[in-house]
Amino acid sequence: MDKPDHVLIVDDDRDIRELVGTYLTRNGVRVTLASGGRQMRAALADERPDLIVLDLMLPGESGLDLCRELRAGEFQTIPILMLTALSEETDRVVGLEMGADDYLAKPFAVRELLARIRSILRRARMMPPGGSAEPAGGAHFLRFGDWRLDTIGRNLIDSDGTMVALSGAEYRLLRVFLDHPQRVLTRDQLLTLTQGRQTEPFDRSIDLLVSRVRQRLGDDAREPRYIKTLRNEGYVFSSLVAPEDNGV
Repeated sequence: MDKPDHVLIVDDDRDIRELVGTYLTRNGVRVTLASGGRQMRAALADERPDLIVLDLMLPGESGLDLCRELRAGEFQTIPILMLTALSEETDRVVGLEMGADDYLAKPFAVRELLARIRSILRRARMMPPGGSAEPAGGAHFLRFGDWRLDTIGRNLIDSDGTMVALSGAEYRLLRVFLDHPQRVLTRDQLLTLTQGRQTEPFDRSIDLLVSRVRQRLGDDAREPRYIKTLRNEGYVFSSLVAPEDNGV
């Protein structure tokens, strides 16, 4: 029997925690509840969850503070789904820039939350359509420009051998680009391939994610070497990509 997905819910609203926890549990998800940063850390010390649902409006340490902490430490690859208020566009943007994988605005339907959770977890465990778990020939490194991508460790490696860790969302987006080099990909296509959902009005998540990946690559958006923006069309990964059998 497959092990159930484990989700850590971090929200200071007891009613929301219990409502979400009960609904997810009834739908086969194992849930741990935390009211804030202290309980979140205690839960993480006990067991690593598959995904964290993180409310941004927490008293004391904010959700943004906790998101920054998670992305800077040993839990940087755990997917994060942010819960935000409809009026919190600035915080939502900052959260996405910090490394959150997706967001859901309050008030929300628990059914939609479950769908988002399943979509994020599914994308975290599989390659996008048209790609494969590993590059052709059994190689697990992809070379492009001055970089190599380790598709098993999910790290970037520069020409000096220095590793750059990627969040789950960053890895999935870069992998989509590497699996579809020199091909125009619209924002809708990128959102579907990386997050499994359609673009919403004023949704900037893909643009923010592209910006994060560019920063990892040291790619100047004004004179890009790797990811080019095509106005009114989308993005194109312009570098050649080649698989390698090893990291040498």
